Amino acid sequence: MPQQTRRGAADRTTLNPRTVVEGALALADTHGLESVTIRRLATELGVTPMALYWHFRSKDELLDGMVDRIYDRVHERIAPRIDHTAPWPDQLRALLEAMVDVLRAHPATAPLLATRGTMSESGLRATEAVLGVLRRAGFSPSEATQVARHALSTVTDLVTRVRRTTAPAEETDEAAAARRRARAALEALPPDRYPHVIEAAGPLSACDDPDAHYAFGLDLLLAGIETTAARER
Repeated sequence: MPQQTRRGAADRTTLNPRTVVEGALALADTHGLESVTIRRLATELGVTPMALYWHFRSKDELLDGMVDRIYDRVHERIAPRIDHTAPWPDQLRALLEAMVDVLRAHPATAPLLATRGTMSESGLRATEAVLGVLRRAGFSPSEATQVARHALSTVTDLVTRVRRTTAPAEETDEAAAARRRARAALEALPPDRYPHVIEAAGPLSACDDPDAHYAFGLDLLLAGIETTAARER
């Protein structure tokens, strides 16, 4: 028992909430979000599960910590990008591009932002920034909230979806084979019933230019928001 007590004390001195969350993000990046459990993370960090419970009382608290860290990084990217004298669409684009940049580094974690609210300082700062831009665009508080929610949902889906369809240079042989099978299956459809699906078999089965994909997705989202703002005015 004394030996266990000493090990627990040592674990607590080598860990802090930031290092635990960073470890959880790295685990999700490598093995997927479903791999993030207290026991698995403790093994990855080389500590006892109780050492993690000292900082996060449950897996839910740990997931919230991951969301908070993502928003921290978003805020770090937003600060130097926002030109408060620029038109509101440019400000909103800068905000959303910052979020996409961060989520592209942690795509497995992206769904958490759409499903878990946060009252952390980092999350509130991001929310305040987006709502402020939308209010300047002429949206009411209720409308701004709806637009912000849909924008967040669109951005997170954009990141997770392209992760499933991208064909990067370092693609594994298994993934490349699966992509070829998907394309072949589309091209084998009856041409009299699915002519447009067949001609789009390539882009439907892979996203060869992720940067263009993200840019186009943001263009569509922002165009819709601008059109809605003009209509409301």
